Amino acid sequence: MTFAVIKTGGKQYIVKEGRVITIEKLTHDGDKVIFDEVLLVANLPDGKAGEKTAAIGQPLVKGAKVTGTVLEEGKTRYHKKKGHRQLFTKVKINKITA
Repeated sequence: MTFAVIKTGGKQYIVKEGRVITIEKLTHDGDKVIFDEVLLVANLPDGKAGEKTAAIGQPLVKGAKVTGTVLEEGKTRYHKKKGHRQLFTKVKINKITA
């Protein structure tokens, strides 16, 4: 199982391949999005066999990228009549490269 910690919108998110995350609205071209501010990449093998590896950035991991596909954009709490409604983007994480 490979996971990474990315930084976007002033916040940090733990992401895994195949997961869907909801983040603050992104400006992007098309359906693909690339996160290049990767703070940590770790590989934890399933079971006891295999090596555990981790790359910790100072502040970023060099050459690491996380790619994803934009699924949806919208506003939170769509039934609210008054007040602030935050814009969001749902992204499915496709690949983590270190």
